[in-house]
Amino acid sequence: MKAITVTEPGDADGASAAGYSLRDLPDPQIDPDQILVEVRAAGVNPPGSGPGNGDIPGWDLAGVVVATGANVEGFVVGDEVYACARSTYAERAAIAARDAAHKPAGLSFAEAAAIPLAGLTALQALRAAGTGEGDVVLVHDAAGGVGHFAVQIARALGAERVLGTAAEADHEFLRELGAEPVQQVPEPVDVALDLHGGAATESAVDEVKDPARAVSTAAGGERIAERGGRFLEPRPDAGDLRWLADLADQGRLRVNLHRELPLAEVADAHQLIESGLVRGKVVLTP
Repeated sequence: MKAITVTEPGDADGASAAGYSLRDLPDPQIDPDQILVEVRAAGVNPPGSGPGNGDIPGWDLAGVVVATGANVEGFVVGDEVYACARSTYAERAAIAARDAAHKPAGLSFAEAAAIPLAGLTALQALRAAGTGEGDVVLVHDAAGGVGHFAVQIARALGAERVLGTAAEADHEFLRELGAEPVQQVPEPVDVALDLHGGAATESAVDEVKDPARAVSTAAGGERIAERGGRFLEPRPDAGDLRWLADLADQGRLRVNLHRELPLAEVADAHQLIESGLVRGKVVLTP
């Protein structure tokens, strides 16, 4: 199979544009609890997203099951799946069956591959903040990969209003998603999500009525805990992926694909992400 490997030391997700190589590698072997997936698309996330990888980077995929381990239940060859799993910048990936879910039927492979890590981050952060009926939710960096999902998921969880920070050029996009663009928060909100880091991490606790309902998922967001907020690292969860798939199939979770690029252009994909100018998600197609 063709696969991307990280060829320079540093960030496991390949922060250096020069640190990638497209190589021919043997197909992965599966354990009894794994499935082998022919990758049709792989989502691209900011450097450092999720736990560390091995030689093949990547954390999102959507594809077709081509083999199942002896202990696998719930999946058969030919199933269309998506997952948050390691080593997805490749034509094939061996992943734990417990981390996979059936792909949203109404989405393309590229759209489905954009969801796992970003969608899980948004959903788990909103749940950690106790988001529910009638809440006013503030999402920092609301036009980004995680943010544009958080806006829609907050609505699905019952939020009465969703406020979002973003560049002025993205304000109409936020309105289309159901959010109100803001530059400053006029009064304390019920829930604040810091998806950006930096100043947003410092301000999130001041923007909520209860500091415990301010949640950061950004790099450096751990310091929010010093002021009573919460820091969250997303985790693979098949149940949450099924929840997101149901939401997508109900037409309530829109995926904005900023760009699709072939696997060989992985460096360009990461440069786009690192530019901070992406609206929604970037995906790679092997």
